[in-house]
Amino acid sequence: MAKEFSRVDRLSQQMQQEMAVILQREIKDPRLHSMITVSAVDVSKDLSHAKIFVTFLGLEQAKVKLNLDILNDASGFIRSLIAKRIQSRIVPTIRFYFDESLDRGINMANLVEQVRKEDERKRVASGQEPEPKAKHDEEE
Repeated sequence: MAKEFSRVDRLSQQMQQEMAVILQREIKDPRLHSMITVSAVDVSKDLSHAKIFVTFLGLEQAKVKLNLDILNDASGFIRSLIAKRIQSRIVPTIRFYFDESLDRGINMANLVEQVRKEDERKRVASGQEPEPKAKHDEEE
């Protein structure tokens, strides 16, 4: 019978929590965007490598690569900070990656909203009654 949480999962979760605090409070690079969110940490089975997935809230796409380069350049320093905070004999080498899922989700929601508005405009233009608002739309 498998354990409920493996060692890799526990380390990933702990690294994600510590990484969020470190990026928020410890890293003082003025070139780095201030609103960084750690969305996931993927640790390899042998605990030697960790992929850190981050999002930059409100940052245009052109500056994302620059911010990732800054984080990856500081990865050794960040790894040493993590080593001081977690109870593990092995601290994985870290590499930062941009998590595009948040941007994709926002883009998808915007596309759905555009289609809804266009559908409503066509409905009114053809002489049909506007679709009644859903209960959750009225609450917003």
